[in-house]
Amino acid sequence: MLSGSLVAIATPMQPGGALDLPGLCKLIDFHVANGTAGIVVVGTTGESPTVDFEEHCLLIKTAVEHAKGRIPVIAGTGSNSTSEAIAQTEYAKKAGASYCLSVVPYYNKPSQEGLYLHFKTIAEKVELPLIVYNVPGRTVADLGTDTVLRLAELPGIVGIKDATSDLVRHVDLMRRLPKEKSFALLSGNDDTALAYMLLGGHGVISVTANVAPRAMAEMCDAALNGKLEEARSANAKLMPLHAKLFVEANPIPVKWALAEMGLIGGALRLPLTPLGAPHHNVVRTALREAGCL
Repeated sequence: MLSGSLVAIATPMQPGGALDLPGLCKLIDFHVANGTAGIVVVGTTGESPTVDFEEHCLLIKTAVEHAKGRIPVIAGTGSNSTSEAIAQTEYAKKAGASYCLSVVPYYNKPSQEGLYLHFKTIAEKVELPLIVYNVPGRTVADLGTDTVLRLAELPGIVGIKDATSDLVRHVDLMRRLPKEKSFALLSGNDDTALAYMLLGGHGVISVTANVAPRAMAEMCDAALNGKLEEARSANAKLMPLHAKLFVEANPIPVKWALAEMGLIGGALRLPLTPLGAPHHNVVRTALREAGCL
């Protein structure tokens, strides 16, 4: 089962927006060296909405080939079109990804039955362990707990990334999951990840880990091994980053931060624009407080 600090890795881009594949490889090496437990490629932080299908496949292929089994690669393969999600998941399996991460369909607002059938169809069509991703703040549609429990009964669906920050919902899901069921419970929000793990979660798919991979890995390790004071102390040091990396829409601040650290260039694709100047010192200060600069 996936656990610990998994990074929702940013997609480096060249000036003008072309993919920077050597930059991606450099970031993967950075995470392997600093204890990250898994790479989530082409997710929201990886600017999946502006990456076309061929680029999407190229990013997955590059990540898998460069990781060389040193670290699991979880391919973002979600779509609001079930057929497109299947095609991307098929490619991820062919490329050698360890898992896929499939977001709740956005914009078209399916019912709970539609959500269930969407994920069920993907899991039945492609034999690649699937993690569902619920982020209603971006998708509008919200995957209900009853629907998650139905999906957890399917052999191909192995976990959830929960970006609701709703800890009551998290505890309710844990309580109702069959005790014998191996089902990864992963937080999708850094600011509540420690609480999520202390309440029985297995880890976090993290934005903060882009810039503070070692600290996030150590915080997760402490939380999962009952080292409460150590986990609290680590999380307190990271909390300014958890907050300030969202002063504008993700991934704008984290890409600026990575560029400030000299790890990538800061290019984004429209409609995303560079971090506003009033936020530069805010993010820079958070990086310094966390020991990243």
